Amino acid sequence: MSQKETAAEIFAKDKRDYLPVFARYQLVLERGEGAYVYDNEGKKYLDFLAGIAVNVLGHGYQPLTEAVAGQARKLIHCSNLYYTQAQADAASKLVKLSGLDRAFFANSGAEANEGAIKIARKWAHSIDKEKSQIITAWDSFHGRTLATLTATGQPKYHEGFEPLPGGFSYVHYNDIAELEKMMSDKTCAVMLETIQGEGGVYPPKDDYLKKVRALCDKHKALLILDEIQAGIGRSGEFFAYDKYDVKPDIVTLAKGLAGGVPIGAFIVTEEVAQTFKPGDHGTTFGGNPLACAAANVVLDTVPEHKFLQQVNEVGAYFKDKLEALRQKYSTLIKEVRGTGLILGAELTVPGREIVNECLKKGAIINCTVGTVLRFIPPLIITKEQVDEVLSILDEVLAEKVS
Repeated sequence: MSQKETAAEIFAKDKRDYLPVFARYQLVLERGEGAYVYDNEGKKYLDFLAGIAVNVLGHGYQPLTEAVAGQARKLIHCSNLYYTQAQADAASKLVKLSGLDRAFFANSGAEANEGAIKIARKWAHSIDKEKSQIITAWDSFHGRTLATLTATGQPKYHEGFEPLPGGFSYVHYNDIAELEKMMSDKTCAVMLETIQGEGGVYPPKDDYLKKVRALCDKHKALLILDEIQAGIGRSGEFFAYDKYDVKPDIVTLAKGLAGGVPIGAFIVTEEVAQTFKPGDHGTTFGGNPLACAAANVVLDTVPEHKFLQQVNEVGAYFKDKLEALRQKYSTLIKEVRGTGLILGAELTVPGREIVNECLKKGAIINCTVGTVLRFIPPLIITKEQVDEVLSILDEVLAEKVS
């Protein structure tokens, strides 16, 4: 075991040895408990980022840690050449919860979306080899592989990686007229985040997703919903699409699915599933017993009515409190958006400094697209913890206007 190092020593080692792709905060985290984490000097922080919507059951949740430890003692990995009960159980639960028919496990959200793109193209090519267009939304985020960063409707992620895979088009989220104009019988799929997360926390308006579903049916195109961030109970429903009374042909998951253990999944209808044959897709690590053991704990816990009711109650309370802050600091906060425990407060000023000041005071929050404070805490947070984090944010905002 390595000797414990100071934060400064760890920063220096990282600067020397790690690929410089993260704009990290100057903080070394060591352990967590519930909705709190502790740095390597013992300071306590209230975590309202949850590993970017990953730690849905908080830190150190005993049934999860026991399941992981127990599985690790038995079998961590065996490849997908063999069956395991952990994987079979997790797939069965996802199929039942989703209302779809077949699941596949990957290692990340990008891999889940990559698989969704592959199977959608294969399905469409069985109808017409020129039926290849995939339409996504501006300001979306779907991953960092070449295909998924191309699907991501943010040009900054494309720069320097050309030539990009072809066949992707973009429309503005919530603009059904623009989508209708873009679609044709050559459209393979429309791929949307059920709730845009990285793009600034934008839920669908009115019956937007129902209209998208109708357009997909009209043009015999697939509807792919990316629930990597908005799924696993975060919206107040296990699948966010249930909140909007729409059913996709393919849904993708990752982040919170195993409570912190790396995993991804895509789930499809039987018609789409039959497109793939042995050898068309695969993975070495995806769906291994360790990850699936963790996923089974999440899948046994989060869908429970009482659990989701708590997410909705705390989320509504949180949103009301954020709205009160918006009214108090109307020159700083432009709009509050979101549902359940995926909430955003759009600022009139850059948010990075506010995030830094909250961190100094013991609260971990996040800023996306430069000016949106995004709150994606563990789903187990309480109203008292909401008050705690908003008290800190209130102090920081008060300093900004003084």
